Amino acid sequence: MTDQQATGAADAGGDTPRRLRVFLVDDHAMFRAGVRAELGAHVDVIGEASTVAEALTRIAAAEPDVVLLDVHMPDGGGRAVLEALRRTHPQVRFLALSVSDAAEDVIGLIRAGARGYVTKTISPDDLAAAIRRVADGDAVFSPRLAGFVLDAFAARPDTPVADPELDQLTNREREVLRLLARGYAYKEIAKELFISIKTVETHVSNVLRKLQMSNRYELSRWAADRRLV
Repeated sequence: MTDQQATGAADAGGDTPRRLRVFLVDDHAMFRAGVRAELGAHVDVIGEASTVAEALTRIAAAEPDVVLLDVHMPDGGGRAVLEALRRTHPQVRFLALSVSDAAEDVIGLIRAGARGYVTKTISPDDLAAAIRRVADGDAVFSPRLAGFVLDAFAARPDTPVADPELDQLTNREREVLRLLARGYAYKEIAKELFISIKTVETHVSNVLRKLQMSNRYELSRWAADRRLV
């Protein structure tokens, strides 16, 4: 870590906060471009990656202040990045930025070492503020998500959230199930997750098969019972 990176919130003049160095990890190029454009007035986005392997190599080389980290990616997602880097690069802070607001995702990333978790509905100004707070060592959560963390660590401090039936599902299948249970149409799910309608249909079929259910109404009740909605 350079002396510049170790500096506190103010520059040499003591008046203007220095621009933080941010790295972006997300498997959707259009989303990365949008975040880069929106954050440009607030921070320096010094690099990006679309896979876990790219993230590990490029973050280690760039040594950013904060990494914005997607939770679900095809090759392992945010938790894989965190688990590989948190010991070798303890100075780097990680802030999860995800479409998912599921309790198991939030708790899993925090246990893996993230300093905060916000959803992709966050405004650019609020995201910039969250980045700076995480860089300063604070923990930051979207309002609804903080309760998940408090409940989980108060009630089960040493036990990971586990569900044998839920564990059958991939991360993407869980996302599709959650949106389906909220009443989203296939077209809306596809738009929300940046995937095709055909892919949504495939995921739903897989979930029905794995959970041995026959329709979306049964899935909705199952998801509600597990507080996934």
